Order: sequence, then structure tokens, then C-alpha cells
Amino acid sequence: MKKRVLGLLLCAVMVLAMLAGCSNSGDSKTTTAAKEETKATETTAAKETQAAATEAKKQSGVVTNDIDMTKYEKGKVVRVWLPIPQDNDYQKITDVKYDAGDAKAEEATDDQGNKMLYIEWGKDADPASRKATLSFHAERTEVVRPELKEEGTVGSDMDEYLKGSAMVKVDDPEVQKLAKEITDGKDAVVDKARAIYDWIYDNMNRDNSVTGCGDGDICRLLAEGVRAGKCTDINSVFVGLCRASGIPAREMFGIRINADDITKNQHCWAEFYVPGTGWVGADPADVLKFVLNADGEPYDKASAEALEKKEYYWGNTDEKRVELTHGRDLTLSPAQAGEALNDFGYPYAEVDDEVIDYYTPDAFVYTYSFAEDK
Repeated sequence: MKKRVLGLLLCAVMVLAMLAGCSNSGDSKTTTAAKEETKATETTAAKETQAAATEAKKQSGVVTNDIDMTKYEKGKVVRVWLPIPQDNDYQKITDVKYDAGDAKAEEATDDQGNKMLYIEWGKDADPASRKATLSFHAERTEVVRPELKEEGTVGSDMDEYLKGSAMVKVDDPEVQKLAKEITDGKDAVVDKARAIYDWIYDNMNRDNSVTGCGDGDICRLLAEGVRAGKCTDINSVFVGLCRASGIPAREMFGIRINADDITKNQHCWAEFYVPGTGWVGADPADVLKFVLNADGEPYDKASAEALEKKEYYWGNTDEKRVELTHGRDLTLSPAQAGEALNDFGYPYAEVDDEVIDYYTPDAFVYTYSFAEDK
């Protein structure tokens, strides 16, 4: 009897062992399948990224910035700061060169990370010697819109891109009110940013009479009847409304590399941050510039041509531009005598601590030229 019981117990143990083995085998297959699926997804994403990079257009060549301060009389201290671009994910800067003769000349970096060439001619300098040249080779790659995947939340490392500035007052009650109205009913970062982008397209316009790229004073620009400007104006409104909606956003200041003479081709564009994706480009100002069509009849905003341009600059950024600097309310290095710079998209100069109008290159005097690689 005891042998029979022991035999039955042994059989039961063997059956349980077999079942456990089957169960473990199933779990193993499931885990393996999940890993293979994840690997396949990662491979697909990698291929898509590689394909996008392969399809992206490129523009490259040498940018030269010439400075001529000979018109200012002898006995004055002349100081000049020239922006020097840096590498980023979409541009490679090489062969940075400068020649300032016997003047004091040195590269410097401000507290926001912008690089610049500082040049100083003392009181005893011969006015005829006050000439300088800065050049660099730039290779720029078109930014192709990524798949906008939103995962997680915005981290504290993005706090800098939620703050206001002298011109972008994100805490202003009217700015806050408008941001809430535009994004009402939207929860996702991408949906809120797109609502702001669409609102700007529908409610703002390009104004070619504005000096330079505009100052980006969003409180003035959002006032009824004043919703027009140039790139810094329009894209500052985008950045300001994004920040007021809790979306990290930033402006880049640079110059277009689309002609031989690019002296007056400064441009500002924007990016907003999507957790899980990263920085995404947006340039409603370039869309509205296209709509204005300064060389012909303006496009209807409902036209296929205008809507195509609008869709392109949502996430894409063309290759014919170089970022020079970023940030607002800047103190240069060494510090300028004038007040904080709204932005550093132009050469900056002071003569005996008096700020020279950088919006009028013919009076300053400076030029920018671009020699495209052949």
C-alpha cells in the first residue's frame, strides 16, 4: 500500500514538473517575441531616421563678414562684436578665420553660450586701419520633420525655455489669457503647439515696413490691430504663446545662405520641445513671408500653395540658413556699454560707448557674402 501511494505521489510530481516546464517554455517564447518585436520597432525607427537624413537637402559654402569702421574720426575707441556660429545637429562649422590687422582681436563666449569675435581699436589707431574680416565654412542640413511621438512629461531641465524676457513677457495677463483661449480643450503638447501655429497663420501677417527682423515685443504684437511684423516678431509670438502654455520653446537667430550678397538676409526661427521626440522646428514667419509674396500678388491663405508652405514649416526647416546665436537679453563678452541686447543676429559695435545702428549696414559699415561650394 505504501509503495502504491509513493508511486502515485511520484507520478504527480512528474506531471507538475512537466506542466511547469511547459509554462516556462511559453513565458520564454513570449519574452523572446517581445524582444524581437521591440528590436524590429527600433530597427524600423532607425531606418526611417536614416532615410530622412539621406533625403534631407544640404547647402554649404563660405560665409564672409567684412567690417569697415574707417569713417569714424581718430581719437575714438571703436569696439565690434561679430557672431560666430557653432556646430549643432544640423550644421557643421569649420575653418573659422579672422583678420583685424593690428587691432586687439579675440574669440569670446557669453554666459548663454554664444561665441563671438571681439575687436577693439584704441584712440591712437589710424582710422584707415579699422577694417576686419571674419569668415567660416558652413554645411547646413535640412531638418526633416520627425514622427511626433509624445511620451513622458517636460523635465525641469527645460525650465529655461519656459521663462520670459524683456520682449517676450509670458506672464503678462493678456498673453496668458490668449494662450488659454487658443489651446482650450487641448491636452497634448503637440496639439497645443499646432493650435498656436494655426492661430498665428490665421491672425498675423508679414509687414515689410518693419525695421530689421523686428523686435519681437509680443505684448505690442498681440494688441488688436498690430498683429503684423517680420520674423522675430512673428516667431516670438509663437515662442511666447508656447511658453505661456507650458511648452518649452526657443528662437534661433541666423542668416540665410541663399545668395551671393546676404548682408540683409538675417532670419529668426523657432523650435518647441516635445517630450519623447525632442526639439521640433516651426517657422510661421517664413510661411507668412511666402503669403505676402513681395515680388507679386499675395497668396490667399486658403490657397494650395500657401497651405503647402504652412505644412512644410511645421516641423521642417530648410537648409539655406545658418544659426549664428540664440537667446534674448544678452550681455556680450566682454560686456558692451549699452543695454542688454534683445538678440545677437547682427554685428554689434560701439564708438566711444555709443551704440551704432546695426540695422543699417551701409552706415555701420558691414557686409555679408556667401560663396556656395561647387
